[in-house]
Amino acid sequence: MFTGIVQGKATVADLQRKADFMRLTLTLPQGHTDNLQTGASIAVNGTCLTVTGFEGAQVHFDLIMETLKVTNLGQLSPGCQVNFERAARFGDEIGGHLLSGHVHDQVSIVEIERPDNNCVIWFEVSPQWMKYILPKGFVALNGASLTIGEVINNRFNVYLIPETLAQTSFGNAQPGWKINLEVDPHTQAVVDTVERYLANQATA
Repeated sequence: MFTGIVQGKATVADLQRKADFMRLTLTLPQGHTDNLQTGASIAVNGTCLTVTGFEGAQVHFDLIMETLKVTNLGQLSPGCQVNFERAARFGDEIGGHLLSGHVHDQVSIVEIERPDNNCVIWFEVSPQWMKYILPKGFVALNGASLTIGEVINNRFNVYLIPETLAQTSFGNAQPGWKINLEVDPHTQAVVDTVERYLANQATA
């Protein structure tokens, strides 16, 4: 499990691509590989990946076809920066909200507003996920736990503080970027339960 509190930005050091497969090597900032073990989980742009090996600050992961299809990791190139978070441990502070690291879809950045001392990013999302996108609800975007601002048609926005812009890749975000989306599991459970209940009542 993860908390949605991004611990920093890692740099893509190497990519080895094969058919429906990619071996990804990241360079993590100093100190973030302490006590790391092969088999450990790290969220990369919000995607739960298993460590297959590491040397010093470089960490290796194997990505298979489903991960490449659903997430934005297949679009990476050497030198790109990604958000990362090591798996939460019992007793850790949950500063964001609990995440599984199972990405549901990708959303597109359609607009970035930069009023004084603020940053507002608008996203466009597939209609199937809109029922889980609620004003003031939680959402995870590239692994960052964020509060939804406004929701209009198939778009929603988030308001980012300077610390989030500095700590995550959103500080360099541009319109057109594809961002990994994980909807809040509690919201999803409530919405799906209510839908099933109403459907059963209609057929009773």
